[in-house]
Amino acid sequence: MNYLVISPFYPENFQPFTIELAKKEGVTVLGIGQEPYDQLPEELRNALTEYFRVENLENLDEVKRAAAFLIYKHGPMDRVESHNEHWLETDAALREQFNIFGAKPSNLKKTKFKSEMKKYFTKAGVPVVPGMVVKTEKDIEKAVKKIGFPLIAKPDNGVGASGTFKLTKKADLEDFKTAWDGRTAYFFEKFVNSSIITTYDGLIDNKGNVVFETGLTYVHTPFELVQSKKDNTYYIEKELDPKLVSYGRAIIKAFGMKERFFHIEFFKDGKDYIAIEYNNRMAGGFTVESYNYAHSIDLFRDYANVVSGGSVEERRFEPQYCLVATRRDATDYVHSADAIRDRYSDKLKTVKRMPDAFAELQGNDAYLLVTKSKDELDEMIAFIGETK
Repeated sequence: MNYLVISPFYPENFQPFTIELAKKEGVTVLGIGQEPYDQLPEELRNALTEYFRVENLENLDEVKRAAAFLIYKHGPMDRVESHNEHWLETDAALREQFNIFGAKPSNLKKTKFKSEMKKYFTKAGVPVVPGMVVKTEKDIEKAVKKIGFPLIAKPDNGVGASGTFKLTKKADLEDFKTAWDGRTAYFFEKFVNSSIITTYDGLIDNKGNVVFETGLTYVHTPFELVQSKKDNTYYIEKELDPKLVSYGRAIIKAFGMKERFFHIEFFKDGKDYIAIEYNNRMAGGFTVESYNYAHSIDLFRDYANVVSGGSVEERRFEPQYCLVATRRDATDYVHSADAIRDRYSDKLKTVKRMPDAFAELQGNDAYLLVTKSKDELDEMIAFIGETK
């Protein structure tokens, strides 16, 4: 099997995907990236049979030429993947160009556009709120008349809460019109009065079966993070609500993806859930590490097993909560980094420095801690996040 990794160096915490794949017998791992070869850590260089450096990964033609060269030299590619939201369309374009297994550009429409996602959520029988695509000012008036205030306006093709507006009255609508470029299609939907966003996450095998499932809950919603620059704090759930699992599996079946990670967001609405968004990859940041700590597993190795025709490893330990609590350099906290380490020395798994590209939204330092107790989890959140 020839496996092509797009951007094997960045993000750095995804490097184990390449390293674990290279350990599998019969798997040749090749890479395309824009970092100089000498910048790659030795373990990563050793895992790559060949690395083709391009000047700009944003230049699809250049990336296609690099892939064509590697195919000419090593034979057809069986897989191409980056696991990164930013390169999903590049991955899909390469699969289509060179007839490689996996999601093609036409398959991405349902995971790129919020309006399309809603159709598949409905097909799966999962609750959604009313929504409408807005492309013109006339559409704005139609959406307000059809759906009514309060509304949330998001780019129809967008990631996270960037470019999101909460519209509760006509004055908000005028502010939106002033800020809107008039070209970006927006999706207007009914505002959900819930402060809890939780997820159904996992890994699908090459037949479309869910072989790993978990979920996380945000302490602050992504919209709150954008609006108030709060610390990005979330935790992996120790157990999943059977209703959430049922909804999640129905969505997976409706979307029909294969051999990849997924991250599906829901509002918690009393005892029920409302589907928000399907992400055709795992959650970003250091979430893969938090999955591993919560479940005492190695998802990098599990993924390599699944791709090479095997199965995930046996789960030998009971799951626990894993908290990811970020802190900002510019915020004055009550408790120092040393105080956190001293207080939770037996629970603190690691402290990670957030890449600069994500720091403004997510914070600078991420603390990953585990606990079996919800009470202790809540105490950890309060202690780490307390400000002066």
